[in-house]
Amino acid sequence: MPQVKYAAVLAVAIILQLSLAAVWRPLVYIDFPLVVVVYIALQREAWQSLIAATIAGLVVDAASGGVVGTGGFSKTFTAYVVYFAATRVNLENPLLRIPVLAAAAVLDALVYVAIYKALSQPLLVPFVQTLSYRVIGTTVVGTGSVFLLDNLLSAKARQRRQFADRRRVAKRGSGILKRK
Repeated sequence: MPQVKYAAVLAVAIILQLSLAAVWRPLVYIDFPLVVVVYIALQREAWQSLIAATIAGLVVDAASGGVVGTGGFSKTFTAYVVYFAATRVNLENPLLRIPVLAAAAVLDALVYVAIYKALSQPLLVPFVQTLSYRVIGTTVVGTGSVFLLDNLLSAKARQRRQFADRRRVAKRGSGILKRK
């Protein structure tokens, strides 16, 4: 039951997001729930990623004192875009997931600020500075986290990697036969 595993990982990510800022202030720029949402979307689990994004955004919004719903919408929209990209493009390569995480962090921040501006809410911190720190922090920590989650949780990803290895061997084998 991957839903239980996803829920547990999402709960840990939300707790980390809400508690690590008290330990060391720069950790506030790492968006742990977004990393989990992007991971679920990369697994091509549409409903699970959308529900996880909505729950993560609403819980973090409610606990942080921001406008409730902005984080939920921005994470849900980001999950949808990542899921849509993952269904159209093969993103099984771990190196391709790094720019996906960075783009997801940028998109999440842009949608979040756009909603704040549409609601005429003031931003408490400079946008470009926060965006750059968030992209760097989320991408660096998220890359390792997605790799760890992939190794721990995903039987489907392991199966797809095995099939990819078989295809590579088959391509190499057929290419050698053609040269002779």
